[in-house]
Parts: sequence; C-alpha cells; structure tokens
Amino acid sequence: MKVKVIVMPKAAVLDPQGNAVRDAMRHLGMPEVRSVRIGKYMEIDVDGENGEIESRLHGLCRDLLSNPVIEDYELQKSSASAKAMARQHRSVDASPNTLASGRAGEGEVSKDE
Repeated sequence: MKVKVIVMPKAAVLDPQGNAVRDAMRHLGMPEVRSVRIGKYMEIDVDGENGEIESRLHGLCRDLLSNPVIEDYELQKSSASAKAMARQHRSVDASPNTLASGRAGEGEVSKDE
C-alpha cells in the first residue's frame, strides 16, 4: 500500500518561507499570488493494508513526521479501500483517498481525538 503524508504549517502559524516564495513570485510577474504555504510531502510504501498499520502510521505522523504544535498532517492512501478506512477514522473530507487528517477545525478530525 502506498501512503502519502502531507504536513503543512497550521493556519495560525507564520510561514516566512512561504512569504518569501510569494514575494518572489510577485516580483517575477505573478502579482495575482495571494499566499504560499510551504510544507512537506512524503510517499511511504508499506506492506499490508490493515487498520493496525494505519493506526501506527497516524502515530508516526504525530510523533515523528510532524510537529503537532505548529503543523497539521494528512494521510492519503492510493487504493480502492480508502473510502472504508476513511469512515473508520471519522474523516469527513470529501476526497475518497483521504484517510484522516491531522487538522483541527473546519469539520476535520483532530490528531488529539
């Protein structure tokens, strides 16, 4: 099973790297760019597809791959069973490939729940 992990700064956290890229884009002829957020993207290839593996991946996202104080994470699985697993983890994201999100607010699952 291939899993994508996307880690982004929380909305309330300043992103100076994103601001620098936004300013450079404006300077290079894209004045329409309103904001840029810089995060991390990882692809993880895992043997197996059971709920225990997914639960452990969430733990790794919380404890290793993201800083829960300033970052949110999202796990996405690229297989047909992603919809069932999303329901299992109470994700309300409309994407069929989203397993669960580490974002709090806006109807999404908090990492602390």
